[in-house]
Amino acid sequence: MLIGNAPCSWGITYPTGNALTWQQYLDEVAAAGYRGTELGPFGFLPNDPGLLRGELADRGLTLIGATHVHAFSDPASSPRFLATLRELSALFVSLGARHLVIMDESNAYPAGREGVLDAAGWRALITMVSEAQSLVEGEYGLALSFHPHIGTAIEKEAQIDHFLDETDVDLCFDTGHHAFWDQDPVAYMEKVYSRIAYMHLKNVDPAVRARVLAGELSVAASYGAGVMCPLPDGAVDIQAVMQLLRERRFTGPVVVEQDVAENASQSPLALASRNLHYMNAIAT
Repeated sequence: MLIGNAPCSWGITYPTGNALTWQQYLDEVAAAGYRGTELGPFGFLPNDPGLLRGELADRGLTLIGATHVHAFSDPASSPRFLATLRELSALFVSLGARHLVIMDESNAYPAGREGVLDAAGWRALITMVSEAQSLVEGEYGLALSFHPHIGTAIEKEAQIDHFLDETDVDLCFDTGHHAFWDQDPVAYMEKVYSRIAYMHLKNVDPAVRARVLAGELSVAASYGAGVMCPLPDGAVDIQAVMQLLRERRFTGPVVVEQDVAENASQSPLALASRNLHYMNAIAT
């Protein structure tokens, strides 16, 4: 099973203004031992397929897919969203990548109203996702997945269930984001396994999570406090997750992500290496 990583593990969430160049990111993800990478925010890695193909090959890397963030709370943004997906899909076809993940933008919501959509907003989200599926899968032959994410319109199990009932789009299932609200990732994976096409592996610090659940810490502030901790250290049984995937002969991408705390004692490269060492140790 190919284990990949993503630019977000190096704090790269926007195309520009990052601490690392795209060349440095590729150097470090390869140095950490990974053989697959996500694209990251569109425009961070080169959009020229020939250039990107060569740079990946030079480092022994495969482009796994991409996670594209969009403000589904803004229905008027649909044309721009579909235009970007068309560019991404064409790039993926050129490079042989097969998976495109979309997720809601948490920063688009007002403070204290994270992820709150009214009925009209929900219908607009479902419509945009369905249009995206027609484009990505119908026109380009790629696989589209939706990523439930904390602070967005689809984060808790009832919302995910509702989404699955109203679409036939598969999930990018993120163990950390699911566990953030004290939900059981393994139990839910068992329940909806046939709809999981892509995996993000994260873990959750139970002490920081408890502060959020108690109302002592905001969702936004929890990231800096280290709520998403290294894979060996958190509340999610990553070994059980991987055992389930192996038993079910999962063939989709598996991507490690590591949000970096404000006072992290290790560099992104060191954290990525540690996470992969752990993954290799439990690969039985």
